[in-house]
Amino acid sequence: MSQQDFPLDTKRHTAAHLMAAAVKEIWPEARFGVGPATATGFYYDINLPNTLTPEDLATIEKRMKEMRKERIAMVREELPIDSAIEYMRREGQDFKVELLELLRDKGSTAIAKETGDESVAGDGLDSVSFYKLGNFVDLCRGPHVDHSGQVGHFKLRSIAGAYWRGDAKNPQLQRIHALCFDTKEELDAEVLRLEEQAKRDHRKIGKELGLFTIVEEVGAGLPLWLPAGNVIRDELEHLARQEERAAGYQRVSTPHITKGELYHKSGHLPYYADDMYAPIMIDEQEYYLRPMNCPHHHMIYAHDQWSYRDLPVRLSEYGQVYRYEASGGLSGLMRVRGFCQNDAHIYCREDQAKDEFLAVMHMHAKYYRMFGIEDFWMRLSLPDFDNLDKYVDDTDGWMKALGILKEAMDESGYPYKEVDGEAAFYGPKVDFMAKSVVGTEYAISTNQLDFMATKRFDLEYTSEDGNKKPVYVIHRAPLGSHERFVAFLIEHYAGKFPVWLSPVQAMVIPIADRHEEYAKQVQKRLFDADTKSVHSGIRAEADLAGERMQKKIRNAQNRKIPYMLVVGDAEAEAGTVALRHRDHGDLGTVSVEDVIARITQEINTREDQPG
Repeated sequence: MSQQDFPLDTKRHTAAHLMAAAVKEIWPEARFGVGPATATGFYYDINLPNTLTPEDLATIEKRMKEMRKERIAMVREELPIDSAIEYMRREGQDFKVELLELLRDKGSTAIAKETGDESVAGDGLDSVSFYKLGNFVDLCRGPHVDHSGQVGHFKLRSIAGAYWRGDAKNPQLQRIHALCFDTKEELDAEVLRLEEQAKRDHRKIGKELGLFTIVEEVGAGLPLWLPAGNVIRDELEHLARQEERAAGYQRVSTPHITKGELYHKSGHLPYYADDMYAPIMIDEQEYYLRPMNCPHHHMIYAHDQWSYRDLPVRLSEYGQVYRYEASGGLSGLMRVRGFCQNDAHIYCREDQAKDEFLAVMHMHAKYYRMFGIEDFWMRLSLPDFDNLDKYVDDTDGWMKALGILKEAMDESGYPYKEVDGEAAFYGPKVDFMAKSVVGTEYAISTNQLDFMATKRFDLEYTSEDGNKKPVYVIHRAPLGSHERFVAFLIEHYAGKFPVWLSPVQAMVIPIADRHEEYAKQVQKRLFDADTKSVHSGIRAEADLAGERMQKKIRNAQNRKIPYMLVVGDAEAEAGTVALRHRDHGDLGTVSVEDVIARITQEINTREDQPG
């Protein structure tokens, strides 16, 4: 077969073996974990006595390319599983021995679940297959290409730590990540995309712009918002308050800790305990940091009596929650242990549920388009009806809720996909997915239709005939959490936020010391302007540092400040400024009133003007 005849996943899988074979040649004492194909290439987890360096990656890649030219055959062999265990034990491959014993004792499904690599699973428990590539032999189900010359174009990218079988109690291996594509052009395009992604990394830009920090003294996954970053949070919450008020939401506030009894009632302790923190003992009672806001909102709804005329009731809150996340999964603001959600719960009649969920979807779309996010879709997560121990066991309830959601999603016209086994324990969920400008997919927010809360909390209303009827509950968070959404926006804008979101919107730059007084007057006029910003006014500063004008302009550019207002003798005399934009360059000499009008319009409309 030619190279083009093999699926790309197969080439990537073989390339992982090729990399392992090269590593084995260079470091014969290497011990191997798992090495699956990925969405863009492959990786392999390896135990070595030395810490790999970028120079080592170059050495490995060079040997791989030599072996590709040698067209080394991929040879499949099969052994009884006990013989395979003894063979790997003689080879000193203790991780492979562990996998084989797991396969023998628990079956192939257990291996896939615990390692994330289905390729090591054999055809049965009596025998397993191996693939030999030169002097390297690996436990593997296959399939593979015929020889090493058919693996395509690859590039080794990075080295990371990975605990064996994902358990921090196990040894930490070195994971080599690599790219692999059919053509060199596709490989080069992916390399460029990743380079652009690295430039936009929210952790890098967040540090450069002073938006947030995470320190050991506070704890991993618990970000501290610095003043500049908190401006973005405030503006997002201001936006949500305005939109939710117009849409008939009422704001509430609830505590950060709660008695364990409430989470037993809600079902979180039976179904969600692994994601919650250990209890705090107060007056001999267990209290928990809240992982969700919904039980508190349910108690607020249950506080009053409601008629069919009162519904829907929409309760909203930017609520702080805390969820356990393994340290290996933490990543800047994207994955944290404490975060603040743009949360709300809608209590409605069954006949209102479709239209309410449709309105939620339209709110999502309105927000996304406001931020210039056009490539978004929904992922409808269904329950696994063959594994109902993870879900509320009510098939009729699930089917009715799914019917309502699908009808709303079809009517919306927004694209969506269905996935099995990822529903919330109390109902089907819809994740809103968005693709960044560099092609990375993010789950920005999650929304659910809950048909169980009414049973657990007796959430009812009085119908037109005077009888009590259960409500449906819609959980929604269009802007997700401050943490995750700001991380997305940092990367989406590469730190160049639109004027209304920019922590500093204008920098006044005096040319010489004698112009500082006028610069301060201009800064105050901007600061006192009447805008619809969350803090009112224009967020303006005056750079009074003892540096040259060009250095001050560069500093403002590096801080990605939208407007620079340069002032000298002529400007001070005429009451004007020399206006400069970070993207459009010089905009000429204009009056202070015109500058205020321009920036005010961009703040109030949340739209930047063209240069």
